[in-house]
Amino acid sequence: MDKKQKINCTVSSCIYNDTGDDKCLLEEISVEPCSDCTTKQPDESMCGSYEYDEEDE
Repeated sequence: MDKKQKINCTVSSCIYNDTGDDKCLLEEISVEPCSDCTTKQPDESMCGSYEYDEEDE
């Protein structure tokens, strides 16, 4: 799949977030379901590629 999709990100605590442009700096992300979640709403999924930015403290 070579669509060159853009992924916006406003999670400033993630090391892959470009806070200047609110963009995810990863080439691809992994989207995973939340555990024990069956809401059938957007909050049922999360970014599995998230990594905490220790410099954000």
